[in-house]
Amino acid sequence: MSSAPPAPSPSPGLRRSLGVVDGAALAASSTAATTSIAIGMGTIASVVGLQAPALLLLAFLPVLGIALAYARLNRSEPNCGNGYTWVGRSLGPWPGFLTGWVTLVGSVVFCAYTSAIMGSVVLLFADKAGLRRLGGVALDPGSTAISTAVGLVILLALSALAVTGMRAATRFQFALLVFEYAVLLGFCGWALLTGDHAFSLSWFNPFEIPSGTAFAQGLVLAVFFFWGWDAAFSVTEETRSPGDSARGGLIALFAMLGLFLFASVAFQREMSLAELVRNGPQALPYLGEKLAAEPWATLPLVALMFSAVASVQATLIPTARGLLAMGRDRTMGPLWTRVHPRYGTPAVGTVVVTAVGALIAGCAVAIPRLSDMLLAAVNAIGLIVSLYYGLTALACAVRFRSARHRGPREALLAVGVPAASGLVLLGLGGYLGYSYLTMSDHFEPSPDNGWFMFALPAVIVLAGLAMAAVAKYVRRSPYFSTGHGTDAEALSLPMDRTAV
Repeated sequence: MSSAPPAPSPSPGLRRSLGVVDGAALAASSTAATTSIAIGMGTIASVVGLQAPALLLLAFLPVLGIALAYARLNRSEPNCGNGYTWVGRSLGPWPGFLTGWVTLVGSVVFCAYTSAIMGSVVLLFADKAGLRRLGGVALDPGSTAISTAVGLVILLALSALAVTGMRAATRFQFALLVFEYAVLLGFCGWALLTGDHAFSLSWFNPFEIPSGTAFAQGLVLAVFFFWGWDAAFSVTEETRSPGDSARGGLIALFAMLGLFLFASVAFQREMSLAELVRNGPQALPYLGEKLAAEPWATLPLVALMFSAVASVQATLIPTARGLLAMGRDRTMGPLWTRVHPRYGTPAVGTVVVTAVGALIAGCAVAIPRLSDMLLAAVNAIGLIVSLYYGLTALACAVRFRSARHRGPREALLAVGVPAASGLVLLGLGGYLGYSYLTMSDHFEPSPDNGWFMFALPAVIVLAGLAMAAVAKYVRRSPYFSTGHGTDAEALSLPMDRTAV
């Protein structure tokens, strides 16, 4: 009698090995407080002057509302695709796909320009060591091309670590965070105590910003400071309890608020507005040189390098998992669904994301000055972050709209706060986009050119709509007919049946 054929072995899946600390480390690394402070304080000062503390505090309010929406949605439907999945179910597959697409592209762009930051920091170390030329090439830390080439070598090493296991990657990020926060708190604390510029409450007054356009651009930049806390939700299928994802994200978010306010006040106590603007992405190393002699003056530079390294790796991880969710739904190709049988990670997707990030970094060489390239990238990402955060918050309000019948408190938390937060960010992005369109009369690749600043996010959105059409009409993904894809039954927790 012939025996029955053996059952096919199940395909390898993501491994549940992470806890609250891992989620918080991933979220904090992705937010990259030290990098945001280092490159962002000068950038935001060039837009709104000394009102950075005011905008950081204002930006936190809608971001907190969106974080609470993420936590509620994650309890209802834990999925590594998070916003892509939730918006698709609640608002429709087209805005859902667009949410996933702009999240992924924004993350890849972030990897590209942060690679240039890593390279720039390494070149600053080389300059301190007296190495200013190599093989006839000037090792200029302010050059986009040279900085990017060095940064891409580091990016390859980080990709390898992200592939070989989540546990090792998050522990590595935690160790980097401990060092960089110790350095950041030490130098900013010293600047706060010894700075020559008197503290002023006007720094917290947003009404002193000269124009509505400056306010909108500054607020988008401030929102960008906080971007990354949602990385904790991308590993919800690798976390022992989905609630740990929300706790990790919220812990990181409140910690970032404290660090950003502390650092912004400290920078303005130590540096004039002209100094902040002039030093741009080198503001933190400049602070170290002002406050200490060598070798201590180099510590902020080391902290900046560690932050850039951790944030790039922490961005590769959720990007590959977002593409995994889209691949399972057949809105993207099957390549993204391959999970390494030994490491339990989406290894192929991580490698491809790295390659695409390297390609975009190469294209950024068209903007020769590193500071200009950073400002252009930050503004473009700020607009698309406003878009996908806003859509996800609205998805929460729509999904839990029945909560309005369960009392004022539940109605406020489940519907009112997410809806208000989402509308604020969508309105902010729309106003800033209109401002960019009307501020220039010609196109050139410069962060001072409004058409260029609008073109970057516009191309990303249009490409997303084109890819959605491919997913619907070519791939015939069930996501566009059912609101979810083929992975719906794979979730470890049931959907909240109180959601409407």
